[in-house]
Amino acid sequence: MKKNLWLLAIAQGLFLTNNVVFIAINGLVGFSLAPVGWMATLPVMGYVVGGALSTGLVARSQRRWGRQVSFQLGLLVAFLTALLCAFALSLGSFWLLVAGTVVAGYYSANGQLYRFAAGELAPSSFREKAVSLVLAGGLIGAVIGPNLANHTREAMAVPFLGSYLALAVVALVSMAVMAGIRFPPQPVKKAGAEGGRPLAEILRQPVFIVSVLAAAMSYGVMNLLMAATPLAMDVCGMP
Repeated sequence: MKKNLWLLAIAQGLFLTNNVVFIAINGLVGFSLAPVGWMATLPVMGYVVGGALSTGLVARSQRRWGRQVSFQLGLLVAFLTALLCAFALSLGSFWLLVAGTVVAGYYSANGQLYRFAAGELAPSSFREKAVSLVLAGGLIGAVIGPNLANHTREAMAVPFLGSYLALAVVALVSMAVMAGIRFPPQPVKKAGAEGGRPLAEILRQPVFIVSVLAAAMSYGVMNLLMAATPLAMDVCGMP
């Protein structure tokens, strides 16, 4: 159990590393490639929108193939889209970069489920601590992410090309870490069992509406700070 949780915490840290670097550099790269200035943060928006659009696909893949296969599929997408974004940057193609970030949102939607998978790797008496441990793994990303972006920014002739390639390496490391985790088998759905409440019924609940609005506002503020700060620092000539 402990080995699985520690590995999942590391995977969470690498996921946050990807998020921090991806959001930080996408605005700067977008600013250098965008036809007009206001489009600079479209690659950042693409990552968020892609994650939202992928939630249904991720849920179906988790249900059909289980945690391990679905998480590895998300990491494969992370690897390929990092290379796609690097290719877009080398070509100077803004819209290909935006397309790459939208597809990368699939990995984001997958990574958001790591914390829930943690509860399945621990007995009921340790479940809350297991979730906390995996979430705490995100501190790895808070430390590694900014340093990785800073040290790979000028690693190649084209600024930030090395950063995207570094994210491809991070995805490969994450795949190796994820391969070492043993998730419990999926429970077999009994014949005739109900599939839960209709989505329309859930959407009408006041508690659901309030939760979505709170999450949207919080996520909006976070993305505003993470997208605007690197741009402001770059425009002001700060390293």
